[in-house]
Formats: sequence, C-alpha cells, structure tokens
Amino acid sequence: MEKIRVGIIGGAGYTGGEAMRLLINHPNVELAYVHSNSNGGNLVSDVHADLFGDTEMRFTDAPVGELPKVDVMFLCVGHGDARKFLEANHIPADVRIIDLSQDFRIAPETSIDGHEFVYGLPEQNRALIREAKNIANPGCFATCLQLALLPLAAERLIKGDVHISATTGSTGAGQKLAATSHFSWRANNLSTYKVFEHQHLREVGQMIRSFEPNYGGAVNFIPYRGDFTRGIIASVYTDFAGTLDEARRIYGDYYASAAFTHVSDRPIALKQVVNTNKCLVHLTVHEGKLLVMSVIDNLLKGASGQAVQNMNLMCGLPETTGLRLKPLAF
Repeated sequence: MEKIRVGIIGGAGYTGGEAMRLLINHPNVELAYVHSNSNGGNLVSDVHADLFGDTEMRFTDAPVGELPKVDVMFLCVGHGDARKFLEANHIPADVRIIDLSQDFRIAPETSIDGHEFVYGLPEQNRALIREAKNIANPGCFATCLQLALLPLAAERLIKGDVHISATTGSTGAGQKLAATSHFSWRANNLSTYKVFEHQHLREVGQMIRSFEPNYGGAVNFIPYRGDFTRGIIASVYTDFAGTLDEARRIYGDYYASAAFTHVSDRPIALKQVVNTNKCLVHLTVHEGKLLVMSVIDNLLKGASGQAVQNMNLMCGLPETTGLRLKPLAF
C-alpha cells in the first residue's frame, strides 16, 4: 500500500522523540518532517541521541504553511500549545491530527475551527477512532488508571469511591528541568504531588460517567514520583460484591479482543511493560474490595505508542503495526 506521510510538530521533547523512534521503523510510514522551533537545522540525533545511526533527519523550523503535505500530523507540544497552534495555523481538513496534549480530551472543549477530536483510548473507543479525523490522545496516568477500571465501568459496577495510588517515572514530567526532576532529587527518593488534584482525574471521571452518568462517588488519587525513568505502576481498589473468578471473567471478556491490554493471573511488575505499548492488569479480591494492579510505559502506551496505535486504526492498518516491541525485562 502507499505509505502514510507523517509530520511531527514539537519533535524535541520526550513524546516527539518516542514518536520518531516508532515512525522511522514503521513499515507503512514515511516521516516527512520533524518540526521544532528551538532546533531548526539541527540533527535529530543531536537531541535524541538514541536515534544516532538510525536517521540523518534534521529538525525544521519552517513556517507550517511551507512544510510538506502530510496525511497525519502528530502534535507533540505542551499542554495549551496545541490549541494555540491550531488557532494560529490552517491545517487542511483532510490532514488527520493526533494531539498528545490535554487540550481536547475533556468535553465540551473537544473541537476547534471545524476539527472535532475523538478521545483516543482504543480499548473504549476503537470503532469511533477508526472513523475519526482527529484524535485527543489520553494522558499517561489517565491511560493506566482507565484501563484498570474500564471493564468494571462498562458493567456499571463502580458504585462507591475509587482509591488509587500510582507511581510514575521521571519522564512523565517532561524534558524541561524542574527542582523535582533533577537526578539529585529523584535518586533514592519518593515523593507525592498533586494529591487528590491531578489533572488526569478529569479523564478518569469522564470515562466512568460515560457508562454511569449519575455516578456520585469520589475518585481519590495519590500520585508518586518514582526513582526510575519510565513506566507507571498503579494500585486501584473499589467496592466489589463478586468473587475473584467473576472479576477475572469480566476483565477477560472485556479485553479478549484488545491488542495490547492483557489480564495476568500472576502478579505483575513494571519491567514487563517498559519499552512496549502493553498494559498488564492483575486482579485480587479482599473482603468486598477489588484491587486492580495496572502497569504501562508512560511514554509508549501512555503517549507516543498509543498515538501510533490510534494512527493505525484511523488509517485501516492492524493496530499492532510497528508496535511489536520487547519489554526491557532485565
């Protein structure tokens, strides 16, 4: 088939670099350009050293109107900047847009200038994504937590409060340095942040209410900064009247056709998913509570990998194309 021409806006950050890593090896993609306002003319491998030897591409800082025509545009820009970019630049209606920021994830703010965005969680919205022109890629914590709760929500079994503790790697904070992203702070350390107020809670609540509009419970979330670079491990529990076998049936049935989300009978660990687009979940039942453990790579299933999965669905490809990646298990 004719290759899909793809452009990346905001290619110098972590998600832009991961998108490049996937797309230059994707059998059905021609990467037309990687745009960066701050790195125009520089070799991509000077910023993303992991790509040295894989590509001789250079960043471009050309005006958007002068960039080559593409079929799909990845917006790997900061939160708030995707909306500004689309307000400032005319993107033809036949160009599919996959936005990795949070700008178009939450209703009713899911459209701009004729571009209507579909929430890109394939395990929930696969059919909608296949027909979509524009995708709002989910957040990393939001992906991990929603995949822990989605089968339960679909059965309308989330009635009470949900309690979550989850730890993310330092890449979840982005490439820009901050006091809590320096090695001297992160190493041999663990700390909480945005307790009960993390922005990704809005996505989790939106998902639950899409199945149960009158849900009145609280979703309590304590995020942790972890002493590692990539990955998210989450423990999620809520009231559940059934048995472990019933929970396994609910989750097994829901994810039976999922390409990347798998239910494990054995306890799971972060290294099983790092460098993959997989989510693993593990279930246990304790005295009327269902505990769901969920693990993903925050830069892949939580960002650029899921974006490529969405592109595959939008373009009629098997959703695993270019995403068969081995975990860094040791």
